[in-house]
Amino acid sequence: MRNFSYWIKVICVGFFAGVINGLFGAGGGTLIVPALYFVFGVSQHKAHATAISIILPFALISSVIYYKNGFTDLGTTFYVALGGVFGSYIGSKSLTHFSADKLRKLFGLVMILAALRMVMG
Repeated sequence: MRNFSYWIKVICVGFFAGVINGLFGAGGGTLIVPALYFVFGVSQHKAHATAISIILPFALISSVIYYKNGFTDLGTTFYVALGGVFGSYIGSKSLTHFSADKLRKLFGLVMILAALRMVMG
């Protein structure tokens, strides 16, 4: 049985990841992967794989709200999603070829590059 503090952490991580996802349209994984690894002690590989399952409901809810508010470009969505399906297949198959240490460093590098790109415009 999980203790009370565990459930508080789970709810807080989910809440903040959901807010980030809803506000920015993505980014839940940038919080969930480190939280699963550092806060909950989930292995690096499981953290990445689990984050995808967690993000799915976030994305569905956000997508419906964005669509209802006219913020969605369905044509672009279709083509990017099509590429994303193939990319996610290749990426998830490749996950097993990285050690946990290399996976963590690669994830960190991608987050740093994304942050620099956002800040530098």
